[in-house]
Amino acid sequence: MRKLVTGLLAGAMLMISPVIASAHVTVAPTESTTGAWETYTVKVPVEKESATVKVVVKVPAGVAFQSYEPVPGWNVVVNKTDNTVTWTATGGGIQNGQFQRFSFVAQNPDKAGTVDWNAYQYYEDGSIVEWTGNEDADYPHATTTISKAVSDSATDSHGKKATEKSETDDAKESPSVIQWVSLGIAILALVLALLTLVMKRKK
Repeated sequence: MRKLVTGLLAGAMLMISPVIASAHVTVAPTESTTGAWETYTVKVPVEKESATVKVVVKVPAGVAFQSYEPVPGWNVVVNKTDNTVTWTATGGGIQNGQFQRFSFVAQNPDKAGTVDWNAYQYYEDGSIVEWTGNEDADYPHATTTISKAVSDSATDSHGKKATEKSETDDAKESPSVIQWVSLGIAILALVLALLTLVMKRKK
């Protein structure tokens, strides 16, 4: 019986551990395009018994912070000198088992690549969790992959817009009604000819 209980506890811990490990500060979206004016959302969960009372996010190089969405119960300070945004609780903060979202608008860099969002989570008991590691670290930072945007004015080798097709191209790609009717008549004629041949052989 004791071995059974021990096994069940061990199994429960294995199931719980991934959930705890995944409860980290995230930034969405994780994919965007160059030069885009993107709305980013920082999601901050609380795993400790102590409440989170301050959150600091380091804006990546090349990303231009524009504006933030007010959140009741939180003051916001934007420091463009060190490229940080700080949310400080005016009330109880984020309690254990809760999470809070903080949204802001920023313009993406013109070059494709990956931007890292380093974040610092301050707890009421004075402890700080630094979400600044790589994806394999205990406290990984969030990342966003910036892909090259496809320009609406991009042209192909013939000088046409890549997103447009000429009427001639459409005609080449899409069979006309007359073509379909002609094909149907040809198939019907072939079937009738085969039937006639079969009937003659039976006679």
